[in-house]
Amino acid sequence: MLEYKQKRQYIRIRNRVNEKLELNPFVLSKQFLYWLIIGLIGGTIAAVYWIALEFVLHESMQLSGWILIPLMTAAGFLVGLIIHRIGDPGEMDLIVNNIRFKGGRLDPKSNPSMLLSSFIGIAAGSSIGPEAPLVQVTGSTGTWLARKLRLKGEDLRSLTIAGMASGFTALFGAPLGSGFFALEILHHKHMVEFYQALIPAFVSSCAAFVIFILLTHIGYGPTWILQEYAYGGPSDFLLAVGVGVLGSIAGWLFIVTFRFSKALFSKIQKIYVKTTLGGFILGTIACFLPLTRFFGHYEITDVIVGEYSLRSLFILLIFKIIAIVVSATSGWRGGFIIPLFFLGACLGQMVLLFLPDLNDGLVIVGCMAAINACVTRTPISTIILLSTMTGFHGLMPIMFASLTGFFLAPKAPLIASQLKSENPER
Repeated sequence: MLEYKQKRQYIRIRNRVNEKLELNPFVLSKQFLYWLIIGLIGGTIAAVYWIALEFVLHESMQLSGWILIPLMTAAGFLVGLIIHRIGDPGEMDLIVNNIRFKGGRLDPKSNPSMLLSSFIGIAAGSSIGPEAPLVQVTGSTGTWLARKLRLKGEDLRSLTIAGMASGFTALFGAPLGSGFFALEILHHKHMVEFYQALIPAFVSSCAAFVIFILLTHIGYGPTWILQEYAYGGPSDFLLAVGVGVLGSIAGWLFIVTFRFSKALFSKIQKIYVKTTLGGFILGTIACFLPLTRFFGHYEITDVIVGEYSLRSLFILLIFKIIAIVVSATSGWRGGFIIPLFFLGACLGQMVLLFLPDLNDGLVIVGCMAAINACVTRTPISTIILLSTMTGFHGLMPIMFASLTGFFLAPKAPLIASQLKSENPER
C-alpha cells in the first residue's frame, strides 16, 4: 500500500514537471499595466519638476549676503499669495488622512497650487524639500487615473499609493526604499493592507526610476559618499545604539520646536502674512549661516567633507532645525526627509570630533537614520534609502540605530493622522 502511494505521488510530480511552461498571468494583468503607467507618468512629472528646479537653483545658489533677506521675504509673500488665490494644497497630514481614511483619494485640483508654491519656495532657499510636493502631485495623478479607469476601493487606493511611490523614487533614486517609505509613512495598522499595496508600489517605483534617470541623465549611484565600512566587532552595534539615542534626542528637539512654532504661526490668520514672515526669518538666518539655506541635497556633502569646529556644527544644527521648522509651519510647501538627513550629518560630525577614531560612515548614517525614524516613524525604509543614497552597506548596525530612533520616538507622532487606528471609510 505504501509503495502504491509513493508511485502515485511520483507520477503526479512528474506530470507537473512536464506541464507546459506558461507566463505568469500577473504580468499580463490590467493591474500590472496600470501600476506601470502611473510609474511612468509619475517619473515624467518628477523629472520635469527636477530639471526646472535644478536650472533655477543653479542661479539662486549664486546669491548670498543681505540680498537674501528681501529675496526670501518676497518669495514668502508670493508663496502665500498663490495659496490664497489658487487654493491650499494641504500638508502631509492631509495626504496620510486621505489615503488611510477617505478611500485613498487625493484631489488633483490641488496640484497647480502645490507645484507653483513649492517650486518658488524651494528655489528661493526654503529649508524643506520637494519630496512632499512630488508625492502629493504623483499620488493625486494616481487617483485621477483610477477615476478615469473607474476603479474603486482597494484598486483606487493601490493606484494612488503607486503614484506616491513613484514620486518618492524619483527624488531618492531608491525604488525599494521608496516603495516601503510610501507605505510606512501611512502607518498601516493591518499587515494585509500593507502587503496588498507593496507590489503596486514596487512596480511603479521601478518604472518611475527608469524614466527619471533617462530624462534627467542623473545616473545611478550614491548621492553622498562616506567612508567604507568594515565590521569592527559587536561594539559596532553598541555604537549604533548610542548614536541612535543621540539621533532620538535631536528628533525630540525637532518635534518640540516644530509644535511650538506651529502654535505661534497658527495665531496668524492670513496665509500670505505667515509665509512672508517666514521668508523674512529664513532670509535672515541664511544671511549669516548660508548652509541653512536650501533643503540639503547638495549641502550635506559640504557638512561631510568640510572641517568645522564643534561650536560651528552645534550652531548650524540648531539654526537648521529652526529654518526647517519655520519653513514648514509658516506655510511654505515641502518635505523634511532630506533636511532631517542634513541634521543627522551635523550630529554625526559632532560625535566624530569627540571620537575621531570611529568609522565616519557608521556614525553619520546612524545619526541620519535615527533622527529620521524618530520623526517620520519609518525605520525600515529609512535604512534602505540611506544605504542607496550614501553607498553605505553596513545595514545591520544601521538597523540598530534606526530602530533605536523609532522606539524612542514620542508617543504622539509629528504627523498627527498616523496616530489614528480606525478607518471609517473603506
